[in-house]
Amino acid sequence: MKKRILVTGGAGFIGSNFIPYFLEKNTDSEIINLDLLTYAGNLGNLKELDGHKRYHFEKGDIADRGRVEEIFKKFDINGVIHFAAESHVDNSIKNPGVFIETNVTGTFTLIDVAYKHWMNKPFEYAEDFTGCRFLHVSTDEVYGSLGEIGLFTEETPYAPNSPYSASKAASDMVVRSYHHTYGLNTVITNCSNNYGPKQHAEKLIPTVIRKALEGENIPIYGDGSNVRDWLFVQDHCRGIELAYNKGKSGEVYNIGGRNERDNNYIAHKICELLDELIPKTQGSYKDQISFVEDRAGHDKRYAIDASKIEHELGWKAEENFESGIRKTIDWYYDRFSK
Repeated sequence: MKKRILVTGGAGFIGSNFIPYFLEKNTDSEIINLDLLTYAGNLGNLKELDGHKRYHFEKGDIADRGRVEEIFKKFDINGVIHFAAESHVDNSIKNPGVFIETNVTGTFTLIDVAYKHWMNKPFEYAEDFTGCRFLHVSTDEVYGSLGEIGLFTEETPYAPNSPYSASKAASDMVVRSYHHTYGLNTVITNCSNNYGPKQHAEKLIPTVIRKALEGENIPIYGDGSNVRDWLFVQDHCRGIELAYNKGKSGEVYNIGGRNERDNNYIAHKICELLDELIPKTQGSYKDQISFVEDRAGHDKRYAIDASKIEHELGWKAEENFESGIRKTIDWYYDRFSK
């Protein structure tokens, strides 16, 4: 059976890295990219796929049931990899309603259409759709905040602390319910902080690079001690592809880079590399670092135990932070210098 996979949010950061990788690795697959092209979606991220025979773009909202049904029928979709989401925590604090609509209602609409397209009734797939899978891409932020020690595992209780993470936690529960209630073949992945080429300029690492090169203050929340586990986006794409093709139905897989760094380290490392690659005429980029009022409800530390996907599916992060950030800086410098 030829795979006709609907990828949602494929013009965003992770999706636009994932689609070219997946098409190269899976030559029996066709990808239909459904994206609303909000501020975070950019078709320029997928220029390398212009004219690709196994790639199609469809503009639309995952919360628009009629549009989703139309695409399922038009392409006879037999797989879903669901990236589309509002994802910026600051924006969720200012306007949480959009996050509920996209992340919760959108995920429900998408998975309900998939269920009705693929299955005759609970636990009975239609003959032509046996084995169709719905993979939902989520975040480690659903688990809340860690203290100085410990790691998030797939068994960690959910304790979201922002409207963004609450909306993602709710969407995870919707997906889980469709597996247990209807027998839908689902997989959920929860990742740590991604970085790399094509990330939107609002995020921490692109912001540090951009502000440094523009000679502006580099804003760091609070005292800069918040810790995240950093995952190079290509490593994440490999993990999603493995989970989709080889993961066990109904399972959750945490994908993390085992690269815990605090925000001060991130800013200083980027500035050190820029000092080396593009030295200023006077002083260091570090002189531009400034501390700003902390984000409301800012979680202190996230860190993922990726043992399950490593042991069961053979995944392992290929990049450490120091190697991945060099590749990232090279990409952004090329972009910002044009």
